[in-house]
This record gives sequence, C-alpha cells and structure tokens, in this order.
Amino acid sequence: MQDAMTSAAATATAPPSPELPQPGVLQQPEPGLRMVLAPNPSPMTHWGTNTFLLGQGAVAVIDPGPDDPRHMAAVLAALGPGERISHILVTHAHRDHSPLARPLSQATGAPVLAFGDARSGRSARMAALAGLEGGEGLDLAFRPDRLLQDGEVIRGDDWELTAIHTPGHIGGHLCFGWGDCLFSGDHVMGWAPSLVSPPEGDMSDYMASLERLAEGPWRRAHAGHGAPITDLPARLKELQTHRRAREAAILAALDQAATPAELTAQVYRDVNPALIPAAQRNLLAHLIDLAHRGLVAAEDGDPVQSRYRRA
Repeated sequence: MQDAMTSAAATATAPPSPELPQPGVLQQPEPGLRMVLAPNPSPMTHWGTNTFLLGQGAVAVIDPGPDDPRHMAAVLAALGPGERISHILVTHAHRDHSPLARPLSQATGAPVLAFGDARSGRSARMAALAGLEGGEGLDLAFRPDRLLQDGEVIRGDDWELTAIHTPGHIGGHLCFGWGDCLFSGDHVMGWAPSLVSPPEGDMSDYMASLERLAEGPWRRAHAGHGAPITDLPARLKELQTHRRAREAAILAALDQAATPAELTAQVYRDVNPALIPAAQRNLLAHLIDLAHRGLVAAEDGDPVQSRYRRA
C-alpha cells in the first residue's frame, strides 16, 4: 500500500509508459522477467499490483497479489509449455501482495517463502504500541512455508535472488536483489512514497532501510506498483529528501503544542482530502520517530490524541 502524498514525490525517475499496462496481459519488462498486473487499481495501489515471474523452466513468482481467480488464471497462463512455478516469494503480508500465495501454492505445489507473517519483524517501539489503531491492509491469515533470513540466497535453474530485510513500510518487508536490479516491493516505488503507518510501519526503520539500499549495488528496481525505476540511486535520494522535508515541516509547525490531526492540517495542505487519513498515519510515524530521537515529546501516553511539543 502506498501514500500518494504529493505529485512532486513521484517524479521522472520512473516515467509513465506510453500505454498503461492492462490487468492480465503478459508484459516483459526485461529479458528473463515477465510481469502480470493484478486487477486491483486504487488510490493506494496505483494501477494495481505487479506480479513478477522470474526465469524460465522452473519459475519464481514474486508477489502473487490479491486472491482473485482472474489474476491466478493470468499468472498460470503466463507459463510456457513445460514450465512450472518452483518458488512463490512474498515481499510482505499486505492484502494486495500476499493472499494469492496459498491458492497458487495449492495449485502448483510450490512453497511460499517470506520473512514471516503479517506482524513479524516489528520493532520494540512498535510492539509497545500494539494497541494503536493501524494495521492497514494486513493479511492476518498469511503463513509462509519457509522463513527467509536477511542475506539468504534463493536459486533457480537460471536465476538467483538475495533476500534483503527492509523494515519500515511493514516490519517483515523484504526486497530481493537480482544482479544489479532490485525487486523493491512497497519500500521503494517510483510513483509515490510508501505509507508508513504505526504500529506495522516504523519511520526509524524505514529511513534506515533506505540508507541500507543506497549503499547497495542496485541500479534499477521493479516495484510492487507502478513502472520500473530506471535510476534507483536517484530515487532513493529523492525519497530521503522527501521524508526529511516532511520532518522539517513538522518541527517548524511545533512552535506551539499540537495534536497529530492539527499538525496534519498544517503540514499536508497539498493533499487530496481523501488521502488525509493516510497522511495522518505518516505524520504519526514521523512524530514517533522524532520522539525516539529526543526531538519532540508527547504530553500524555496516547500517541494519536496527545499534544506534541518540541523537546
């Protein structure tokens, strides 16, 4: 799921295709890689979830997407004669990425691999906020057959992927490295920044994961939604700049104590009203991060309703 907070944040790093991809129609983003778009467009999923098929013969599926019979039929139809699905890899357990994993596994016999279930990888800060409203889009029924460790390598006949644990959008989020290309799930997208909604999302972890990816060898990325990112290092810098600008705007707005709702109205003036709830979740994530770093303090114990002030 994403946060389409500003048009400026989704810049020319991933220019729109001359023709938008159509659900169920097989695409080939680059040699050795196929993509089928799921029929689930929305303001939070752009034109839908990208399901990738990597390799030939024994094929890996990355992010099977929503449990929709039409999409499952399209994924299976993307296989060539004699091909089979050998691995089903899930970047994270949100309902637009993981629910088809189990039906697809049952149909093909392929195991489901992921970091964990929907609540795995949560930081101690977020675990302490377990009663906090949130949980946007969690696939609570998701259970992988095999847990992947950070740095673990998964191999097929003609492909190799490295699992990279990138918490932030959700605690158990994985990216997958493929040569100089990254399957970036919802952590890095070209069309919008990610939603970071506590307690599943952690802004401190999100920024640390961006920094980690910036130190890696990946030049381009295929995200869970939207077009390929042709210059990943530039996009990572852009996302870091965007988040720091939001942080600075929050601190500037705290000349006097204010609640998250009051701060959202000041900081996100450029946002479509329909996206204000998502904006407030992002702002709350920033406040929790700023409090963790000792830059702001809450006046009481309720992070959603409390008034915040500069520390």
